Amino acid sequence: MSTAAVKMRSGDREAYGEVYQEFHPRVAGLCHYLLGSPDEAQDASSEVFARLPVALKTYDSAMPFSRWLSSVASHYCVDLLRKRRSEQRVIKPADPEAPEPAAPVASPLQELLLEEARQAVRAAIAGLPERYRLPLALRYYNELSYDEIARRLDLRRSNVATLIFRAKEELRRVLEKKSCNFSL
Repeated sequence: MSTAAVKMRSGDREAYGEVYQEFHPRVAGLCHYLLGSPDEAQDASSEVFARLPVALKTYDSAMPFSRWLSSVASHYCVDLLRKRRSEQRVIKPADPEAPEPAAPVASPLQELLLEEARQAVRAAIAGLPERYRLPLALRYYNELSYDEIARRLDLRRSNVATLIFRAKEELRRVLEKKSCNFSL
């Protein structure tokens, strides 16, 4: 658990700003992946942090804080998506230009190639239907198990596995069409 999160949990209000600064980029990125809209992602991430002092009561210190916070954010986004679905609104695909944390690379050429690959993958993910994009984001962005995804989306584990398999097949098809050779 981050030091700021420990302080916040014990009632230190100033630590809230530290927690926000440390974890907001990850939460905002996850919300963007799940909701597909930068504006909605900003609203959702703000709401997650507004609810954080109350939500901290449910935190189990056996789980890494960042993973728990991502779980809180993804629960909130899934609830928004359910509400949106019930209102019969169309889901917009995620912005393929959304920033994504990058690992350091050895050379400028490798960095350029890696960024082009990321853009191709983001664009392909953005083009997926919500039923594929959501479980895929929960699995690979939020690092949830199939069982956790099944509980979160109210699906059977086998359905989650099928949706992720089909999403990866669709991504593979789209990326091969663009001559991007990735191991999915």
